[in-house]
Amino acid sequence: MKRSITALAAAAAAVAVAALVAGCGGSSGTSASGGSYGSGSNGYGNSSATVARSGAGGARIAAASSSLGRILVNGQARTVYLFQKDTGKASTCYGACAGVWRPVTTTGAPQGGTGAVAAKLGTSKRSNGVRQVTYNGHPLYTYAGDAKPGQTKGQAVDEFGAEWYVLSPAGKKIENGES
Repeated sequence: MKRSITALAAAAAAVAVAALVAGCGGSSGTSASGGSYGSGSNGYGNSSATVARSGAGGARIAAASSSLGRILVNGQARTVYLFQKDTGKASTCYGACAGVWRPVTTTGAPQGGTGAVAAKLGTSKRSNGVRQVTYNGHPLYTYAGDAKPGQTKGQAVDEFGAEWYVLSPAGKKIENGES
């Protein structure tokens, strides 16, 4: 009897872990820009994680007001971040890092929304060939800890070997609410 309970508890734990991992994939939704925020190949070898991506029109990056001033957001109004460890256009965030700091990817040319400078948008290829959106040469990411649009819980977080910062429409990191 004791073994049955232990086996049942282990099976329940495995189901809970599987549900948690599947939950990280998020649900599909539609953004105001016509893109989607859903699961699929995410640019870091894990097809269950959620990534900001858009349809044929490309990912949309715009500016929005926040407690830190004017910041950049994706098409779902989620704050985008730069990683201080990325010294060029190529991302250094893979594996567990990319599970927390989700690369903003695109299938088309990225689009500049209100307040963003379209000329500062670009892309770089991740190791699996998926195109990651860049702004002013910085690969862009969203933070899993930001549960709602407009949150900036990832600001100045030191994880995976360096700090993470939100970006101003000028393409520079914002420190202490300065844009």
